[in-house]
Amino acid sequence: MTIMTARFASILLGGCLAASLFSGPVFAVGNDNSTMPTCKKGEIYDQKTKKCVKQQSANVSDENRTDYAYSLAKAGRYEEALAMLDTVKDQNSAEVLNYRGYATRKLGRTDEGISYYLQSVKMDPQYAKVREYLGEAYVIKGRLDLAKEQLTTIKAICGTACEEYQDLNAAILNPSKI
Repeated sequence: MTIMTARFASILLGGCLAASLFSGPVFAVGNDNSTMPTCKKGEIYDQKTKKCVKQQSANVSDENRTDYAYSLAKAGRYEEALAMLDTVKDQNSAEVLNYRGYATRKLGRTDEGISYYLQSVKMDPQYAKVREYLGEAYVIKGRLDLAKEQLTTIKAICGTACEEYQDLNAAILNPSKI
């Protein structure tokens, strides 16, 4: 019986090891929740080829550039994110304005960030991510009343379970986390 148990345990362990080898992280691209690798300065991540390429010779879409700028900003490379956003042809998209607001706010230029967020909201009032960031900017400014208005709007857009609602709510409850 112990030999049979040992064989079964070996097979089970081997199956678990094989399953773990074939599973790995999956990166989604193309939206605010994406995780995109960042490249060294002067390069951009090309979503089609899944490689870092020279920024000057890159033939990538505005969407790719916008997503990459957001990845740079999330990595704390705010000036590079702004420079990348400058290369986007359509400067009047809700996402470009939101990410420009995010990078400028993170650079300490909160009022400038708010102005970009408000432009983004005008373009897409149902864009929950910009409302989260606008609310966080209001928290920084000490305007919890305005931050709570954004929280209420986010709740109407995606409910209380969405990341945007939870993140802004946490920022309102504990502003030191921003």
